Amino acid sequence: MRDFHFPGRSAVLATGGMCATSHPLGAKAAIDILARGGNAMDAAIAGAVLLGICEPQMTGIGGDCFVLWSEGGSGEVKALNGSGRAPAALDAAQLRDAGEKTVPLTSAHAVTIPCAIDAFCHLSESAGKLGLDAILAPAIRYAETGVPVAPRVAFDWKLDAPTLQGAARDHYLMGGKAPRVGDIFRAPGQAEVLRRIAKDGRDAFYTGEVADDMLAALQAAGGTHTADDFANVACTPTTPIAGAYKDIEVVEHPPNGQGATALLILNILSQFDIAGMDPLGAQRVHIEAEATKLAYDARNRFLADADYATRADYMLEMDTAKRLAALIDPAKAMQSPAALSEAVHKDTIYITVVDGDGMSVSLIYSIFHGFGSGIASEKFGLLLQNRGAGFTLKEGHPNELKGGKRPMHTIIPGMIRKGGRIVMPFGVMGGAYQSCGHARFVSNLRDFGMDPQRAIDAPRAFSDSGTLKVERGYSDAVRAQLSDMGHAVSVPDTPIGGAQTIKIHEHGVLEGASDPRKDGCALGC
Repeated sequence: MRDFHFPGRSAVLATGGMCATSHPLGAKAAIDILARGGNAMDAAIAGAVLLGICEPQMTGIGGDCFVLWSEGGSGEVKALNGSGRAPAALDAAQLRDAGEKTVPLTSAHAVTIPCAIDAFCHLSESAGKLGLDAILAPAIRYAETGVPVAPRVAFDWKLDAPTLQGAARDHYLMGGKAPRVGDIFRAPGQAEVLRRIAKDGRDAFYTGEVADDMLAALQAAGGTHTADDFANVACTPTTPIAGAYKDIEVVEHPPNGQGATALLILNILSQFDIAGMDPLGAQRVHIEAEATKLAYDARNRFLADADYATRADYMLEMDTAKRLAALIDPAKAMQSPAALSEAVHKDTIYITVVDGDGMSVSLIYSIFHGFGSGIASEKFGLLLQNRGAGFTLKEGHPNELKGGKRPMHTIIPGMIRKGGRIVMPFGVMGGAYQSCGHARFVSNLRDFGMDPQRAIDAPRAFSDSGTLKVERGYSDAVRAQLSDMGHAVSVPDTPIGGAQTIKIHEHGVLEGASDPRKDGCALGC
């Protein structure tokens, strides 16, 4: 229990249903859908699509998603890969011949075909109850009438605005400037697109006038995208991967996501007495940072599109973790791993919903970097992701850019299972941080007995591109100790990531927790 003398958030408790996400309007929309008789899948999709209007720098219908879910009363977790592929005519050799070392972040070549809408339509039909017209209604209404810009959103919007180019500046700036807190953002073009999807399904997005609008923007920017690339988009049901951490099981999405990286970090941490360390001390940060370096090095070597990631299982083997753990010096930092072409970013939304029948959904949805590629379609203002920057141009690498291939993704939904029962859907936003964030969240729960809200609130650190970023929640003494160990320590300009979770108690009470690093909240009914 938190000390009520200090600022903080209490757990949100309910029995009829719960949503936790990064913006209050998204949470409210999800709860309203539950009140209308929808299930957790309906509610999660409704909230997620609305978040593309509330937090357009983070996500939108020009992006991708991954979803884990479990039916009420079942310990089985299902998974759906809603990530898009590179256009068929694009190849790494073309960019290498042009002198590129990485996929340019704001070029049309970074734009993979957005797959989230196909995934949402599939899930609505196969796992939902209400239908697209009902679940898209909140986003349509707010896109038309407008959303007041929230404080964290305004902060990120100003930071990421330079990415916007061409028509995107007209759709996402106000008088050429980023909106301020309380300004009203409207997206009437997106409202029209969503109305068409609600009426005619995924084909309204991937064919016809809407697809032509996106294609015109991409081809004008030099992209190789075609109408066939859009028409052929298809999400893919997958089989989750999982690993034990002490007496709980952590369930992740398989490649091309980086969930295997989170499981490898946890396996490495299990070789140390983390529970015997100070949860806010330098030693814990150091061991976690070293485990992260080693696991991300493996990620950068092996993770890719599932059709190409032939050694991904190596990351799940306990022997791998033991060998890597033996490389960690408890008192000295090692060098950071070789960089992947995928550049650091922090821009993602996560939403989790549990309904009164026990169905739980863990959904993550993103356009990758802030405002994605910065390219938007002229008529409808559809902002397009830059997930193609997650490819490498290194010849022969499993994650090498190739037409029709999915890039390695940073976004990962998670779930925790105990005794065969789903006890907690969770997610940690923050781009590359997410695998480390999953491991830290699980360790906070299991090693230190933190409740969900405390586990989210606790300060974070992340070894990132040669720098150990340490939030201000840590003391200067801890930073000094880490420096003495050889880490290049910095205090990040923005907080590290964000997180949401719902704990499902055996007696039926739902306990929601939401990260104060974001504008959002948990709401119950």
